[in-house]
Order: sequence, then C-alpha cells, then structure tokens
Amino acid sequence: MSRHLVLLPAPEAEWARLPASEHEAGMRSHVRFHEELAEGGHRVVVAGPLEPSAQATSLRPDGRGGALVTDGPFTESAEQIVGFYLVETDDEAGLRAVCERFAARGEHIELRRLAE
Repeated sequence: MSRHLVLLPAPEAEWARLPASEHEAGMRSHVRFHEELAEGGHRVVVAGPLEPSAQATSLRPDGRGGALVTDGPFTESAEQIVGFYLVETDDEAGLRAVCERFAARGEHIELRRLAE
C-alpha cells in the first residue's frame, strides 16, 4: 500500500473574496472527492484545511547552529497550501483518476507519492 499527499494550493486572498456560492460549490466538490475515494477503495488517513499562511511560523537555519524563527510564510508566492489529504491506496492509477476528476471540477491540486 502506498501513501500519497494531495496538496491543495490556492491564492488565499482571491479565495477569501469569493462569494459564498463559490465556497459552497467547493465544499460539494470535496464531498464528492471523499465519495469517489471511498468508492475506489482509497483510504483517507487524515485531511484538513490549514490556517492562513499569515499565521504560519517559519523556522530556518541561522547559519550559526541555531534557528531563525519568524511569523508568516516561508516564501512569498501567489499560492499557498490551504489544505491537504493523506491517502493510502493499492491502486495508484485509480487514485490519479479520482484526482483528475476532482481537478476537472475546478480544484487545483498537487498529487505526490510519499517516499519510502
């Protein structure tokens, strides 16, 4: 059985400005994604939204054997990771097909297999 991380990148500022109807459509898309995962025999180990990147804490080496700790995201970019799914499956091709249908409904995702 392999594990895959489904990352959900999105431009946080744009997402926050969407009307409620768009958020509701997104939630319906996620419900369908859960259903299709279960129908395909894929198991969601854990999933969830993330707090906004402005609430993140960045930790990086300070070059002197310590850590530099700052509030906010590590890098400035147009998109931030806003949520994730960790999925176990015996059928990678089937999982990819479910993810393709999820993306076709308007979701931007990144699918990555966990290294063993």
